[in-house]
Amino acid sequence: MTAEPEDVRLRGVTEDDLEIFLAFEHDPEAVRRSRFTPRPRDAFLTHWRTRIFPDPDCLVRTVTVDGEVAGNVVSWTQGGRRFVGYWLGRPYWRRGVGSRALGRFLTEEEPVRPLYADPFAGNTASVALLEKHGFTRVGEPDEEGFVLLVLDGPAAKTP
Repeated sequence: MTAEPEDVRLRGVTEDDLEIFLAFEHDPEAVRRSRFTPRPRDAFLTHWRTRIFPDPDCLVRTVTVDGEVAGNVVSWTQGGRRFVGYWLGRPYWRRGVGSRALGRFLTEEEPVRPLYADPFAGNTASVALLEKHGFTRVGEPDEEGFVLLVLDGPAAKTP
């Protein structure tokens, strides 16, 4: 007997989500894989409150699984390119949550193409997730180990 599929949804971010996002950002394994330096609590909250929430260019959604906050997906413009990024809490890794959340974001929320992503190349799970959705590599990883990927057309259909 197989388990029922989890209910993965996207919704607007609320102030209450931020403490959960902060905890996910400080997970040592997530830091190792992403090569992202976690911010101290005050800097993290200030960033969200003064740069993310008020910026009309920043499209951000909370990912929920069966009603529980699992992470976020975000898109923004930088250097003339539109980027997408995501962060899931470790309890939601390797369960298909990222694939369903990113797929929904790419088909229902973010219409801009081309769309770019720049994960750490050593984070093979993240690179594979992006490639599964139709992103292709643009060149080799940079000097810091990040690889640029681009989605030129519609997201790939995924289950």
